[in-house]
Amino acid sequence: MEKLITLIRDIAVVPSFSSYEERIHDLVLRAMEPVAGAEVYRVPDNNLVFTVPGDESRAPVALTAHLDKINHFGAEHPEVLPFEEDDERLTGQLDNAVGLALCISLARIGAARSFPPLMLLFSEMEESFGLKHHPHLLKNGGEGLHHGMGAERIARFLLKEGLLPSAVITLDTTPLFKGKPGAALYSGHWEFTGQQPSEGERKQTERVRDQFLAIDSGLYLSNNTNDYLHYGAVLNRDGRADIPSLALEPAIFPYHQKNESVFLKDITRVHDIMIRWLEQSD
Repeated sequence: MEKLITLIRDIAVVPSFSSYEERIHDLVLRAMEPVAGAEVYRVPDNNLVFTVPGDESRAPVALTAHLDKINHFGAEHPEVLPFEEDDERLTGQLDNAVGLALCISLARIGAARSFPPLMLLFSEMEESFGLKHHPHLLKNGGEGLHHGMGAERIARFLLKEGLLPSAVITLDTTPLFKGKPGAALYSGHWEFTGQQPSEGERKQTERVRDQFLAIDSGLYLSNNTNDYLHYGAVLNRDGRADIPSLALEPAIFPYHQKNESVFLKDITRVHDIMIRWLEQSD
């Protein structure tokens, strides 16, 4: 866990605000260097896709996280964002430093475990906060940008290249616990997107949801908005792919503010759940 916490800290201090995600690219590329056989694709404008070798007898799985942070600091932001750690929690700009670090950590340990091949989908412009509250802090005043555009671009890239995963799991942070520890599982993108799932997509989603619950029955089943909606909607838009898209998220508080905190035990919990699921998923 020490390496994972160090990685979260390294990511959290970088001011990779919405539309400036390229600021985190070099760190992500360096962090992925130990992953043997990993290949990277750059999807315009600021998205990164990695393919990671695994057990070729199994279908690939996509893990996703967003690269952007909300700029709560203004135009004169610090070059190194604040970060603190104590025995219980991490504090800083952790949405989505935690999810990004979890994805990279899982890729790093995959070679020593029986993981399927992985795709890591790292997206731009997941956050809508800046577009709503301070578009002047985004490139070109936010012109031409919209919430979820990175996930949409990546999903279209996967469809074009025929790189279709058997499931998409988004690792982000959830505000639903309001200061208490916990982990939530989202599994119904259609509740927000309005795109009705095919019978196959619904069944596959239920199957993956039940796999997670078999590992940890205490997961809080709920729903909220993040990139998992866009992956689910775009990848299944023609009604033929039947690719389940879910999100697994540790609690964060406060939410979309400075000095967000995430409990260490929740980070460990999600990491361990993902290891067990990747080892047994089919």
